[in-house]
Amino acid sequence: MFIGGGMIFLGVMLLLYIALFGPARMRNYIGRRTLMIGGGIVFPIAVLSMLLVYTFMAAAGMVRADEAPAARIEITGELWWWRVRYLDPQGKVIVETANDVRIPAGQSVEFLVRSDNVIHSFWVPNLAGKMDTIPGHVNRLRIQADQPGIFRGQCAEYCGVQHANMALHVIALPPRDYASWLAAQTQPAREPVEASLQAGKQYFMHACAQCHTIRGTQAAGKLGPDLTHVGSRYSIAAGTLPNNVGAFAGWIAGSQHIKPGNQMPSFNDLSGEGLRYVAQYMDSLK
Repeated sequence: MFIGGGMIFLGVMLLLYIALFGPARMRNYIGRRTLMIGGGIVFPIAVLSMLLVYTFMAAAGMVRADEAPAARIEITGELWWWRVRYLDPQGKVIVETANDVRIPAGQSVEFLVRSDNVIHSFWVPNLAGKMDTIPGHVNRLRIQADQPGIFRGQCAEYCGVQHANMALHVIALPPRDYASWLAAQTQPAREPVEASLQAGKQYFMHACAQCHTIRGTQAAGKLGPDLTHVGSRYSIAAGTLPNNVGAFAGWIAGSQHIKPGNQMPSFNDLSGEGLRYVAQYMDSLK
C-alpha cells in the first residue's frame, strides 16, 4: 500500500512539475489532452488496479470469520482482574484461570469478551485493537499470534481505583506445547505430600476457600480467581506481582496495601509460619 501511494504521489508531482516548469516544447509535444487522459485517467486506473489486486491477495491471508477457531476463550472483566475460561465447541467450560491467557501460535483464536460489573476494555496492543467489555453483552474478537511470545495486555477503559493495575498476559505457545498445557490445566490440583504444604493447604481451606476454587479440594468459592494451578501462571494479582513464594506471601498479607480497594482483605493476622506455609502451598499448585 505504501509503494502504491508513493507511485501516485510521484506521478502527480511529475505532472505538476511538467505543467509548471517544463519546457514549452515538452508541454506542446505532450499536449493538454494527452496529459489529462494519461495523468488523470490511465495512470490512476493502473495504480489503483494494482492496489486492488494487492488488497485481495493480502485479504486472502487474513483470518476468516467463518473458520473454526483453534480455541474459544471467554474473557470476563472483574474488579480488577480478568477471569479466563476456555470453552469447548458447545460452549462448556473446560478450564478456568485468571489473568494468564495461553493460545496456540500461528492459529486463529476467538475471544468472547464480557463483563458483569462495569465497562472495561480488553487491549493487547501487539496482537489486536481494543474491545470493550460491556455488562449484559458479549463482544467477539479474533486474533492470531504468528510467533510464540508473551504479549502484555491492559484494561484500556477507566473502571475504578485499580484500573491501572488491571493487566494480563497473552502467552502464545507452539501448538504442541499449548495442547500439553491445556491438558494439564484440566487436571485437579495435586494432593500435597510434604508436611509444610499440607499445613499450607489447611490454612487455605480455613481462610480462602469461601472465595476461591481449587479443583480436587473442597474449596469452591467463585468470587475470586480459580487457583487450581496458580503456581504455573506468569504473574499474580492481575500482572501486578511476579509469581513466586515471596510475592504470594506479600499479596496474602498486604493485598490492600498493594492494590487498595480490591475485594480481597489483607490477612495480616497470620503468623509468619502460617503465611510461609500457605504461600508455599500456592506456589506448589503447578
